[in-house]
Amino acid sequence: MIDLTIQAETLDRNVRYCRQKGIILPTFAMMKDPSLVPDALKAQLASIGLWELHPANLHRITWKNEPKESGGQFGGVNHLVLPPQLTGCAAEIVVLTGRWFPTGAHKVGATYGCLVPRLVTGQFDPQRTKAVWPSTGNYCRGGAYISALLACRSIAILPEGMSKERFEWLKAVAGEVIATPGSESNVKEIFDKCWELRRSGQDLQIFNQFDEMGNPLWHYVVTGSAVEELMTAYLDADKRLAGFVCSSGSAGTLGAGYYLKQKYPRTKLVVAEALQCPTLLLNGFGEHRIEGIGDKHVPWVHDCKETDVVIAVDDELPMRLLRLFNEVSGRTALAENGVDPALTGQLDLLGISSIANVIAAVKFAKHHELSADDVVVTVATDSMQLYASRCDELRAERGPYTETDAHIDLARLGDITVDHVKELAYYDRKRMHNLKYFTWVEQQGRAVSELNNQWYDHDRYWSEIFGKADEIDVLIETFNRRVGLI
Repeated sequence: MIDLTIQAETLDRNVRYCRQKGIILPTFAMMKDPSLVPDALKAQLASIGLWELHPANLHRITWKNEPKESGGQFGGVNHLVLPPQLTGCAAEIVVLTGRWFPTGAHKVGATYGCLVPRLVTGQFDPQRTKAVWPSTGNYCRGGAYISALLACRSIAILPEGMSKERFEWLKAVAGEVIATPGSESNVKEIFDKCWELRRSGQDLQIFNQFDEMGNPLWHYVVTGSAVEELMTAYLDADKRLAGFVCSSGSAGTLGAGYYLKQKYPRTKLVVAEALQCPTLLLNGFGEHRIEGIGDKHVPWVHDCKETDVVIAVDDELPMRLLRLFNEVSGRTALAENGVDPALTGQLDLLGISSIANVIAAVKFAKHHELSADDVVVTVATDSMQLYASRCDELRAERGPYTETDAHIDLARLGDITVDHVKELAYYDRKRMHNLKYFTWVEQQGRAVSELNNQWYDHDRYWSEIFGKADEIDVLIETFNRRVGLI
């Protein structure tokens, strides 16, 4: 749950510290609707870079940043619409794009949703306590960034096999970077390192995205409302939102799906994972190359009862499409196939897990025989900005990307199959939910009573979490008034 108990002495100290550092906190309402951001802060942003370590950039934690590297203001929800000429399915695929968040990934929002409630209650002291961010990549980057903006020390933990771009950036921003054994699927090794840090005697707090409810709460409120806003433009009397699709990963982004199912009751929540590590599909395990979607467990924050479909994506196809979307010969082939060059030029907005999400969206659309009257929404967590080295590695491994390669991969995209798709019945969902026991109760010390409440007291449990945003906003507004900078 989300504890909002006030620790008055630390809270007083936090107010003074933020006044000294010039820190003003955005509310959830501002992140949903940045027109609410004070004009004085908007004026500051006009001269600040998107990734700059400046506290005003806290107000750029939104899907509505102007797509500019510096000085941008706010506009509509950043997204792409993928047409049938590209996807090979009749339904429209709408992709929210995370490229224009600070750090280039939407995970920065989830880290804010986890840390700030503790800051404004006095449960976290930025002057004394280190913030620990365990992740398979983007979450620890977001956490290190938020920590820097809030002038507190951070420790970033991620597997050693993640892209070198992540490590290079973290070395300049995080207080400490810890690389754990393995790659995308090696989440337990990250958890083990967290326990080691707990036993070290350091003054620290661990913000574990897999069990911090601030993660899905942020997406429920901010990402969910962003999709809803887009749908007012794309849906009419003849169109419907058929599905919201995203990788399991930390399960935080699924929070948007829970919101959308309430707004559009016919919408299905579709969870994707790697075929090479089919945890949800087959209780399986393994290693894969879809960077950033840690697995081999079911996150504590995943509401399995609201999950309708599970889809496994073969990790070879995202790696091929990575080249199709970004190599010159690939973009030429797309243009020859009738894809608008303006869209082709924006496909670098899709990182590896983003491409996997698109593949899962296409599989879902084909499996359910969706028509032109259907819209499927998915999310691009990050962009190619964080994966240039992977293209270099593929060239070294497989050679130049030829015209023939491009046309073969284009055919693969058009011929995506409907295998490894499972519609979940009641006991399929319960099976997934029960897997939490082994990770969270046996290994991480969670209470079995809360595990049962997630399932048997479902509506009360989850609605209490997602109802916290307004209460947190009141705390943030009170905190800002006490800081006295606006």
